Amino acid sequence: MAMQGDPKIVSDFLIPSNMTSVDGAFFTFTGMRSLVGAEPPTAFMSVSYAVLLYPAGAPNPPHTHPRSAELLFVADGSLQVGFLDTTNKVFTQTLQAGDLFVPKGRVHFQYNADAQKPASAISAFGSANVGTVSLPNTLFTTSIDDGILAKSFKTDVATTQALKAALAPKP
Repeated sequence: MAMQGDPKIVSDFLIPSNMTSVDGAFFTFTGMRSLVGAEPPTAFMSVSYAVLLYPAGAPNPPHTHPRSAELLFVADGSLQVGFLDTTNKVFTQTLQAGDLFVPKGRVHFQYNADAQKPASAISAFGSANVGTVSLPNTLFTTSIDDGILAKSFKTDVATTQALKAALAPKP
């Protein structure tokens, strides 16, 4: 029998010895801004990717990719991005065109906070079968019992049913 898997992750991230704390900037790389508007490369190595279009004021709700790491490149506009570590601490950062975000294995989100301008991004994944688990949809568009959801979120069944109705696919 043979088994293979990712190495055991024992912490969310490692802080360099010359730092005592981190904020959202620690997880941001701005060095690719110089590529915005540049000539395209002459060769490309394929990976799984998605082009994401964000209307003004639109979020990409909290989600995770259970089978892949993600690299999000902001191509146009700006996005507020964030992720949760395993202690439920939220790390956020506002990215500009040319910036990258890498929320490996974490629940994360993006939000176009600009009420006037759209934004776009390209997500590259390390797997062709990334899986996307959208938390609002996973919780409120499935057949999880309304009572269980109400107790889990410390609310009532009517609120749970309202959330399910609001997230239900439109015919």
